[in-house]
Amino acid sequence: MSNLPRLHWTTLGEPTLGMEHRWASHWDYTLDSNKADPALPPKDAELWAISAGAVEPPPALVRVSGEVGAMPILLLRKPDAGPLSPESLLAWSELGSARWGEISEQPPLPGMRPSLQIEPPMTGGQALGVGFVIVSEAMKNVLAKAKAAAATKATVLLTGESGTGKEVVSKAIHRMSAEADGPFVAVHCGAIPENLIESELFGYAKGAFTDARKDTPGKFREAHEGTIFLDEVATMPMAAQVRLLRVLQEREVQPLGGGGAVKVDVRVIVATNQDLWKKVQEGSFREDLFYRLDVVPISLPPLRERREEIPALAQNFLIRKAREYNLYPKVLHPSVDARLCAQPWPGNVRQLENAIERSIVLAGSKPVLTREDFEFLMERVPEEEREAVASRERDGIDSSLPPPPIFVEPLPTNIGERFELPPDGLDLNQAVSEFEKNAILQALSVTRGNKKRAAELVGLKRTTFLEKMKRLEIQDDDPAPDAE
Repeated sequence: MSNLPRLHWTTLGEPTLGMEHRWASHWDYTLDSNKADPALPPKDAELWAISAGAVEPPPALVRVSGEVGAMPILLLRKPDAGPLSPESLLAWSELGSARWGEISEQPPLPGMRPSLQIEPPMTGGQALGVGFVIVSEAMKNVLAKAKAAAATKATVLLTGESGTGKEVVSKAIHRMSAEADGPFVAVHCGAIPENLIESELFGYAKGAFTDARKDTPGKFREAHEGTIFLDEVATMPMAAQVRLLRVLQEREVQPLGGGGAVKVDVRVIVATNQDLWKKVQEGSFREDLFYRLDVVPISLPPLRERREEIPALAQNFLIRKAREYNLYPKVLHPSVDARLCAQPWPGNVRQLENAIERSIVLAGSKPVLTREDFEFLMERVPEEEREAVASRERDGIDSSLPPPPIFVEPLPTNIGERFELPPDGLDLNQAVSEFEKNAILQALSVTRGNKKRAAELVGLKRTTFLEKMKRLEIQDDDPAPDAE
């Protein structure tokens, strides 16, 4: 029995040019030349090759393709075949996610089929490690698609409103991929002047234009064996779209000003906050390029549709910004959750991050951020929406806050001035113990159980804080070390 991977080649009656014999040392192959009734590939096939010389696939093949699941498809054309029309590309794309290739002496590479092993979903810590704060089902779906895309070099199209985290997702795909050690090159197409974008992306030869004093590789060659992220791709001018299409088709770049084409091995991720298909219909974006980009589409939901993630995102930004500015560690009072979750957030995650950053900077040495530190958010809410926002906040305060702590009233800050000795005296040790227990419970409530920050709030070292908890018989529901 052969140990070679299995390739099933549906020729649809077209010639194989004898390549099945040249590939015999790499593949255990089966041939099917039936055009009217093509056979399903064997279940153990690693790759399904299909001769795609016709204008469109026969209907029988389209029906069969729906039964092969995740099997990779390679569409083969003869080296001298002319270019396909956009209509033909669209017709062949009905077979599913497929690659294009030439019938040549170079055999297709094995090992393309996805693993059939069901991988467990990422834990919260693993997701955070690649830049995700995952709480909502919508973002769990985004992460699952990003993880699947990272296992291949398929082109990814990220869509969503500004500020939803498209660049974060692109970096996560890169970090989860086999090319994580390679370069990640981000290009914001909208920030580059129209007359410079081609030279910026594809490079240029010395003397190509007035200021071209030396050969410059361009962003695609800088991203070789890594990932290139093209943000705001909808703003790309038509001339650059033609060159981008060639890169996606041929996997090579042609520098401006002459010189030979240069092969590039790069994953392409593009992003836009516009409706690309609408731009195709308006004639401002190439239809054939759209189909090349829309291989793995991932849509990011706006923050207002995943409000359950806001507290976790806010806490993550709080920790990160405090470290970034080397500021005193701060915590969010639980009442802040309702205020943040009630906001419309037109700027999405980016606006939330900026709000947390502003509050941290203006709070100075204040250790706990309260609802009052986020009053400025209402200033940017349109007048007609403010009552709805206030109503959501009131509902959130009633439903989202944890049960009140054991203590009855807040601890006074001017203890010496307010204290009066009872006529019958008191047990000083017991009074001190009750005060300490009350203070520790309040600190734990405000910091949501984070003992390290609770200790900082009451001016103790963490070890001393834990000793007092033990002595005062305060239950430790989470003996694990606090996350930073």
